[in-house]
Amino acid sequence: MKYAICNETFENQPFDEAWAVARDLGYTGIEIAPFTLLPDAEVFDVREVSAAKREEVKQQAADAGLEVVGLHWLLAKSKGPYLTSPDKTVRAETVEYFKALSQLCADLGGKVMVLGSPPQRNLLPGVTYDEAEQYAAEVLREVMPTLANLNLTLALEPLGPSEGDFLPTAESGIRLAQMIDSPHCQLHLDVKAMSSESKSIPDIIRDSREWTAHFHANDPNLSGPGMGEMDFGPIFAALKETAYDGWVSVEVFNYEPSPKEIAQRSMEYMQKIWAGLG
Repeated sequence: MKYAICNETFENQPFDEAWAVARDLGYTGIEIAPFTLLPDAEVFDVREVSAAKREEVKQQAADAGLEVVGLHWLLAKSKGPYLTSPDKTVRAETVEYFKALSQLCADLGGKVMVLGSPPQRNLLPGVTYDEAEQYAAEVLREVMPTLANLNLTLALEPLGPSEGDFLPTAESGIRLAQMIDSPHCQLHLDVKAMSSESKSIPDIIRDSREWTAHFHANDPNLSGPGMGEMDFGPIFAALKETAYDGWVSVEVFNYEPSPKEIAQRSMEYMQKIWAGLG
């Protein structure tokens, strides 16, 4: 199992210090939220991340002994891009923004781009779900050639109703990926999000085995794996059964008691569960 952690977990700690801690705890990958590269920007635009900054961050990961897994929170803090907009001009801008994000991912050495960002994809007034699905497919189809040229994978992230109303289930994520019809568009699974579905998490993992490119480990209580009531035994057993060989990346939304303790407790728990599977 390959374990990574999302970099915003460490909040405002300098990358080099935080990432060295992650490596010491056993993580071998770091997943980056783009907006953290310009922490002082009220509105984030990926095109404002300089070549020097990209090289610096890539080197910091290498110096810490970490592989850059890729990006998530792709549209967070951006202003303008919107995946499901009925406005052709907005969709065209969104295409260009995704292309710029793809270049950032490649420049950092990443391979996976996790598309969550519910505030930039939720249904707008007067737009039906089917229409939103068509708009999203149109946008992402135009991004696929760039992803292919850069050898990247876009992983669609279903999110539960507490997050939004577009791509609420793994099945809806797979349906959109089928509409896009590219090997560079796959599925991302998140434990917290899957916990909102009527289907069991192990069954979702099994049913999504042909599509899953990336995986987030967390608890429905917004903390790390092992820091709540969610039993990861059946979850990791399903990942093993389906021969999942991608990253398991820790993503939390509650940063207490401390970033280091979250990272440590999550890693110890995941290693214990995985070892118990034999």
